[in-house]
Amino acid sequence: MTPASAAARDRIERICASGLDPRALRVRVIAELRRAVGFEAYAWLLTDPQTWVGAAPLAHIPDLADLPRLIRAKYLTEVNRWTGLPRDAAVTLAQATDGRLSRSRLWRELLQGYGVVDVASMVFRDAYGCWGFLDLWRGEARGPFAARERDLLTGLVPLLTTALRTGVAATFVPAVDAGGADPPADPPAGLQPPGPVVLMLSAGLDLLAQTPPTDAYLRALLPPDGDAAPVPAAAYNVAAQLLAVEQGVDGHPAAARVHLGRGRWLTLRAARLPGPDAAVDPSGSAIAVSIEPTRPADRAGLFARAGGLSGRETELMEHLLTGLDTRGLAERMVLSEHTVQDHLKSIFAKTGTTSRRALVARALGT
Repeated sequence: MTPASAAARDRIERICASGLDPRALRVRVIAELRRAVGFEAYAWLLTDPQTWVGAAPLAHIPDLADLPRLIRAKYLTEVNRWTGLPRDAAVTLAQATDGRLSRSRLWRELLQGYGVVDVASMVFRDAYGCWGFLDLWRGEARGPFAARERDLLTGLVPLLTTALRTGVAATFVPAVDAGGADPPADPPAGLQPPGPVVLMLSAGLDLLAQTPPTDAYLRALLPPDGDAAPVPAAAYNVAAQLLAVEQGVDGHPAAARVHLGRGRWLTLRAARLPGPDAAVDPSGSAIAVSIEPTRPADRAGLFARAGGLSGRETELMEHLLTGLDTRGLAERMVLSEHTVQDHLKSIFAKTGTTSRRALVARALGT
């Protein structure tokens, strides 16, 4: 590793240890990567750790109008798809295609027109799930990524994976006001309690229609500049995953949980609307994307993954959430009460809680 690469790694390591939220972390790291390796454009998405579907994008691309096409092609491209990348390495498009970039559907349909000559791709996943993926685009002026640049990016993958997961875990910790009390997890200003929040998209991810409350939710998920219309990027992602499932590219569910703010989580799901020819040709029917508050059980599952709980600890927590006491937990899991207490101590330590009441409140959002 060159001195410049070592210095960049040290700076990024300090950023990862600084406790930033996932968006601020990505902004800071992107700035460092731009100096260390250079690139013309990028897309860095957080993903639902269970479904691996993108939900919270941070990106700079040449033309925002191409976003639906970009997302659709990304999900339908098997070459260097994040779901197939090794979890401990950065892989470039030039490597994956042996220099024949046209093997990538994403490159053929979009990146070729931008003059992209290489893409460095990384997935951030661990034993608890997939927390995000990053693509860095290179143009002709810089040329393909060099071996030393790939090595630097590869070395950063485990650091960034842990930082993203712990950043998600921190979203479950309630903010404390000056008086020492936890404020209620109210929705952002102007966001009304959930009504039917639904978007309708075409197979090309064109927005066809949406219900009236949807605009407010989209503005909260990805605030637009000024009075511009909000970009339904999270909806594009779950809809694109539905297309990927239909075309046999990937089998994960077309759903994702996304943090709205102040401990609130939303779940987005995509499904085909029934049409006269839907059974024969689903691509001819519209895609409905629903947005709703994440159910308590789904929230608790995300909380367990973000906290790094083992399978046994997760099982115990799920039983605890039903109201069982120590004796009930021991009987249900066929453990001694002493072992149950040991498991609880480990869960408290991993989640930063000090009592069963606090653990339940964070897991369920109550």
